[in-house]
Parts: sequence; structure tokens; C-alpha cells
Amino acid sequence: MRIAVIGSGIAGLASAWWLGQQHEVTLFEANDYLGGHTHTHQVQVDGASHAVDTGFIVFNPLHYPLLTALFDELNVASQPTTMSFSVHSERSGREYNATSLDGLFCQRRNLVSPRFWGMLADLRRFYREAPALLHGDDEGPSLGDYLAAGKYGRTFIDEHLLPMASALWSSPTASLTAFPARYLVQFMANHQMLQVSGRAPWRVVQGGSARYVEAMRRRWQVRERLDCRVFGVERHEHGVRVHSAAGLEGFDQMVLACHSDQALALLSDADPAERSVLGAIRYQPNEVVLHTDARLLPRNRKAWAAWNAHVPAAPMAPCTVSYLMNQLQGIDTPTPLVVTLNRTDAIDPDRILRRLQYAHPVHDHAMVRAQQRWAEIQGRRRTWFAGAYWGWGFHEDGIRSARRVVDALQALDADAYWPLAQAQPA
Repeated sequence: MRIAVIGSGIAGLASAWWLGQQHEVTLFEANDYLGGHTHTHQVQVDGASHAVDTGFIVFNPLHYPLLTALFDELNVASQPTTMSFSVHSERSGREYNATSLDGLFCQRRNLVSPRFWGMLADLRRFYREAPALLHGDDEGPSLGDYLAAGKYGRTFIDEHLLPMASALWSSPTASLTAFPARYLVQFMANHQMLQVSGRAPWRVVQGGSARYVEAMRRRWQVRERLDCRVFGVERHEHGVRVHSAAGLEGFDQMVLACHSDQALALLSDADPAERSVLGAIRYQPNEVVLHTDARLLPRNRKAWAAWNAHVPAAPMAPCTVSYLMNQLQGIDTPTPLVVTLNRTDAIDPDRILRRLQYAHPVHDHAMVRAQQRWAEIQGRRRTWFAGAYWGWGFHEDGIRSARRVVDALQALDADAYWPLAQAQPA
């Protein structure tokens, strides 16, 4: 079969990789690079060149089995990393690094702070009580309602749980209060985050995440359409047509591996089910800056961590996060290499190395309900939908969605699909 894959994030890359082993695949990407949120930049700092990631960074074999298997198949090398987490609150002036006792009490005032000890008590209680959410039959409360009903303290909510969730999902705190509590707890349980010890070790790709994309491209036979925006698609009884910057091309099947809102926008003839499912998933734009401004990290160096959440002074202002890439990627250089989300105004312009725009799905009850309707819209009129939005939004979710689509496509009887007389290869 001739198959079009639109979008080259992990879902599109994995779809093209697997399908290309048996079919003729064309991969369309609007950007001038393949990878989507797999984005590695070569920057010059301290007299040396360093590969720094600004999107996908970490994985582990236990929770990312499909991705790990792909890396093994591609002979992609990885190395251990740290997932340490810190919080700096402008509102209270509090700082801590949750990884060690010295980091936890890097501000000695935390030792005698009832609010801080109350936060730690609430944390232990949340670990103990939250798993009960997984046993209900209904969709359960929002995170905000669950925390209010449980009478959790504001310090735990504002200076630990919401900053942590904001760092995980690149989402403003206002959106996180609408986050389904069960969904969050399920993720934390699956990733061993509801326990203090015994967590799986995390890893990063050596030399930057883009190394796995390069390994794919060296081995596949996929026809690449880089810097080639798709303007729309047509679906007919015996095939689909893709209108792109390369012209008009015909295919037997099509995998829309772009974001769900982008996929819906390409379908001029979307049916009610497609509009209902894809339209229920919203996205949050995020400005991402790679820079060397240490002022975006906690004031106390003992509090510096791989993930550094910042709680602003204004009560309604969203939390932001800065990733210290020196720790995450094991980059040995004295200048801090930092990736900060949605706090560009605070960064010294002279220290900015890259400025980027990404979009991440907004997790709410409407999204969870849409995810449960996956089968309703797959394979109809030769159209398939893949993307991390079918799960928690991470790399393993994207590759898992691709695996489901590929398995379903491979199960089709190819003889039942007539070749396209209208096909016009570019």
C-alpha cells in the first residue's frame, strides 16, 4: 500500500518506521527538521559545542517499554540521569530540593516552619490516600475538588503538587485544578511516584534525543517531505489525496500523526464523531527558551535540581519550570544550560540561545472521555489518528498510539484496497 504519514513527532516517526518495512510510505513535515518535540540544538558555551534538548528528554525501560525497544533496535546509546525536583516560591520566599535532606532543608528556616512540616505531612497523606481514586467506577473529581474535599493545606497544593504537575505537563496551574484527579494519580502510580523509594532509574539519549531520529533516517526507505506543509486532505472511496507544498499526491491510506486539532483542521469533510472526539482535546501554547541565565534557578545552589519549579508572587499567576540541562543530560560545563517555559520576560536577552514555541494537550475530563472513543474514528475512510494526546502526552504514549494504528493497518487485507490510478508521485 501507499501510505501518507502527516507529522513527524514520535507517533509519525514510529508509524513511518514500522509501516515503511512493508509499504511505500511518504512522511510529511511542516518544519525543516524531523522529530517534533524531539528537538536537539548545538550551542557554543564555554568554548565547546554542546547538544541540548528542549523537548523530549528522559525515558526509562520500565515505563517506556516500546520506546526502549525501538532504541535497542536502532542501537541508540543512553545514559543515566537525575530527576531531582526543586521549588522556589516568590510568594513565601521558600526554597527546597526534594531529592535529599540537605536539599529539603537548604533553607534552615524550613526546619522550624510548621507550614513546611505540614506540607511534608500532606505529601505522605496524599501518597497514602490518593490511590483510592483508582477504584471508583465514575470519572471522579477534578484535582482541585479532590484537594479541597481532602482539606489539603495550601503549602502542599501551591508549593509542591501543582508545581510538580505543572513541570510534568507544561501546563499552567489554573488548568491543573481541572485536571482529573484519577488521571493524575494513575500516572503517578504507573511511574512509581506515590512512593519515596524504589523508583525506576531514568535515562537520556547520549548526545541528545535527535540521535534516535538520525538512526532511523539512516536505515529506513521512507520518502521524506521536509519543510512541506500539508494544506488539506481529500478522502474518496478508493483512496486519499494530500494537498501539500509538494503538490497533490494520492495514497491508499493516511495516518494523521499531528496534534488532534491540526488533524481536524485538515479534514474538510470531518464527520460528527471525528469532530466530537478530536475537538474535545485542547492545546496549551508554551514559549520555551534555552538560555544561560542562572537567575531563573533557585537562589540557593543547594536547591538547584534537574526540574526547578517557580511559584510567582501573584496569587493567580501560573507556575513555571526551568530544566537544568547540565544535570539532566550530564553536560559538563560551568555555565548553566537552562530550558525555561513561559517566563521569557525574566531572562536576560543576552543569555538567550534559542526561543521556541511548542503546544501541549490540556488534560481535563473532556479529553479523557475523548481518549476512550479511540476506536470510533480509526480506519474510517482510510484515515488513522496517532499522537501522544491519546495518552498522558509523553513519548511512550505517542509510540503506543502508533503501534495501535500500525497493528490495525497491518491487519487489513491489502487486496481489498484498489491501487490509485490518480496517484501522482512527486
